[in-house]
Amino acid sequence: MCAVLVKLGGSVITDKSSYRCFDQGSADRLAREIASSGERALLVHGAGSFGHVLAAEHRLQKGYLDQGQLAGLSKVQLDVRDLNLMVMRSLDRAGVHGVSLPPGAMGLMEGGELKDLDLGLFRRYLDLGLTPVTFGDVVLDSRRRFGICSGDQLMYLLAKEFRPERIVFCADVDGIFTSDPALEPGARLVEEVDRRTLEDLPRTSRVADVTGSIYAKVEFMLRLAELGQETMVINGRAPGRLEAALKGEKVKGSVVLGGSR
Repeated sequence: MCAVLVKLGGSVITDKSSYRCFDQGSADRLAREIASSGERALLVHGAGSFGHVLAAEHRLQKGYLDQGQLAGLSKVQLDVRDLNLMVMRSLDRAGVHGVSLPPGAMGLMEGGELKDLDLGLFRRYLDLGLTPVTFGDVVLDSRRRFGICSGDQLMYLLAKEFRPERIVFCADVDGIFTSDPALEPGARLVEEVDRRTLEDLPRTSRVADVTGSIYAKVEFMLRLAELGQETMVINGRAPGRLEAALKGEKVKGSVVLGGSR
């Protein structure tokens, strides 16, 4: 059905510090690596600077607070769909036959947690031999009226449903570090990440990120690993690394271990 589940982080395909700044070179290269791997993939991409900047400004992650947020909600949905189209074009140029599945049109959250997603659509497209592509989005919420659905939440539901052989997160660094390597030169790469690692990670982010800190992201990764799938974090900006990881080759990065490992 689906051999690999891949997340293209927003920090890899955009410059998260600059509003609507798409890195087409990275997106095109990653798309070529996915195509060259020969693996059947299911793809999720982050919203990066197309989602987080305005979402933070309008406090969309807090749900409905006032009518003034609605213009921001509409604009963020428009922006992340623009980003998705750019990613889809990169995939198309690489020969990957993708199909876009926006969570805002097929998902429902409850109190900030993604509870329902039309997974049957993903399955039918996979059965046709196509590559489903979904992304971080603004989604209706049964308690808060709306909220931010992160790529990490999507990864968890998709992994739970499709049980891929391996799960790969593409970040803008070599893996999970003991602290932010952009701020602390002495930060150390953690090659095997478990729940003890989580206790020492920072709970804040240096750029606007309405889906949480590295702590929150690793927490999701640990939940994925506990499903039993091989889960890893690699540097999506290092040429060839995604392709090698998809093929099951050993690459520099962090392997996330489940509780049973």
